[in-house]
Amino acid sequence: MVKRRVGMGPSPYKDDDVTYAYNGKKVIAVDGDELWRKIKENFGDEVEGEVKTFTAGVKRKKEYKEIWLKISRERFHDLVKWMNEIQPPHLAVASGRDAGEEIELIYHFSLFYGIRGREISVNVKVSLPKNDPVIDTITDVIPGALITEREKQEMLGIKVRNIPDPRRVFTSDELPEGYYPWRNDNDPEVEKEVVRDLSKEGL
Repeated sequence: MVKRRVGMGPSPYKDDDVTYAYNGKKVIAVDGDELWRKIKENFGDEVEGEVKTFTAGVKRKKEYKEIWLKISRERFHDLVKWMNEIQPPHLAVASGRDAGEEIELIYHFSLFYGIRGREISVNVKVSLPKNDPVIDTITDVIPGALITEREKQEMLGIKVRNIPDPRRVFTSDELPEGYYPWRNDNDPEVEKEVVRDLSKEGL
């Protein structure tokens, strides 16, 4: 990807707009409010969320905006593809937790990544019912998502459909079947066998 100012002479955009070429297409790095408007325009009531504003800096304070949204697993892949049409999003990680009856995943993306002062954090929450914790892989859009998808499978017991490599990353193949380290509903007896209390061992 080549980033450059597009066109010669005065820019038709505001001074703080960043315009660059991506795959031969002109792209404008919009702010968080405008990006959220575009998301709602394309996905309507299928997404819910908000734009949060933060201030950073000492001498020169700068406002940063983050988007936090929730979408169904059925539409999650469509949202990732839609962001990819604007600019391939940077995926930092997918975090996850046991939320009782559901497994909650949050994918932490950035759009306009690498453009100083214009990056927008887009955090996407997807909830999976424990009785059917299945979600489609996004490695066909973002190949680098593979490791974080594999991690969520072994740690939370979800199933990533069409994942190209389902092997474990961080845990041993010797872990008992059905035991997932980040789950709160593991069998207590199994937990005793696999978890060491290092404080009691003087470590």
